[in-house]
Amino acid sequence: MLIDSHCHLDYFGDNEITPLLARAAAAGVGEVCTIGTRLAQSAALIGLAEARPNVWCTVGVHPHHAAEAPLPDPAALAALAAHPKVIGIGESGLDYFYDKAPREVQQANFRAHIRAARLAGLPLAIHARDADADIAAILEDEWQHGGPFALLLHCFSSGPALAEAALRLGGYVSFSGILTFPKSVELRDIARAVPAERLLVETDAPYLAPVPMRGKRNEPAFVAHTAAVLADVRGMAPAALADLTTANFRRLFAKATA
Repeated sequence: MLIDSHCHLDYFGDNEITPLLARAAAAGVGEVCTIGTRLAQSAALIGLAEARPNVWCTVGVHPHHAAEAPLPDPAALAALAAHPKVIGIGESGLDYFYDKAPREVQQANFRAHIRAARLAGLPLAIHARDADADIAAILEDEWQHGGPFALLLHCFSSGPALAEAALRLGGYVSFSGILTFPKSVELRDIARAVPAERLLVETDAPYLAPVPMRGKRNEPAFVAHTAAVLADVRGMAPAALADLTTANFRRLFAKATA
């Protein structure tokens, strides 16, 4: 069984979710984690997960939305994450490509989420785009001065330096459909080098559909295509890669018990 470790089910219509999850199950994707991007959506995400045994969720504020509301209080965010279907914090991080929020606000938001993850004892799903050096520096600073926390670089498309920085802190790395793109040669090299016990797969649906689904709206079933490429890159059988990434998901997201 595969698990889609990062998708956005609330970006689909209510009437689409049941058939979408059925298609995922038919493709061997037994569970999904739908990801928080605004605190205002948290109640709806939790409700969505409560209604479906194979759906988990996280709570958090995406860097694009960091300036839209007051910065989240780490303790309040950790309290929200106490719900049994909430298995992580985020997604948070830095996005200097779009710069939809001032960088200093993004950085403060990121630190608040790190502290919430530490308080909750849950992993932080990290969004990284054109901000590798600052993300690595903040992770290392928070680790040294605040103590350890679990972390996941989601939809990894950065360079090897950020992967290595996260791995030094015990972090995990999740690969999306970007891994399947013809030009993603360096990314496949990084995926080959990540320790086996730190690998995850995801869709980031409805975005970034993998080859051979390019041009279509992404959905959790398509994580099977990314997993097949990752298995090939790693020299593994697809079934073994599925078992590996599912075991890694359970280890990182320890609340997500089958």
